[in-house]
Amino acid sequence: MIRLADHNPVASFWDSLHYFSSYEFSCPCCGENWMDETFVRMLEMMRISLGEPMVINSGYRCEKHNKKIGGSPNSAHLRGLAVDIAIPNDEYRYRLLKLAMLFDIPRIGIGKNFVHLDIDRSLPHPRIWSY
Repeated sequence: MIRLADHNPVASFWDSLHYFSSYEFSCPCCGENWMDETFVRMLEMMRISLGEPMVINSGYRCEKHNKKIGGSPNSAHLRGLAVDIAIPNDEYRYRLLKLAMLFDIPRIGIGKNFVHLDIDRSLPHPRIWSY
């Protein structure tokens, strides 16, 4: 028998992942994490296909943190629909972008040392931009 106090669906979702933890996606200023489960599972499948780590620079952001770092006031990070992934070299960037296209990620931003991926279809899409 499962008691309500023993059942935490959020924990079970994160616990079911092999390559990511909720901590990696949590807001650095407050620890909140409202990442979209479907998106995180998609990232997990991309990580498996990539065959090497995906370092999350930024996942969920609260409004305070988003404003502090100069994020867009309507950022998909605020809704748990975006991540920024660290890019160690050009070959990794190429392989990650190829996977993002295969997984039909509708919004991609390319920075010098990171790639922004988001699935927020309330924002203009499909789009690829550079920072």
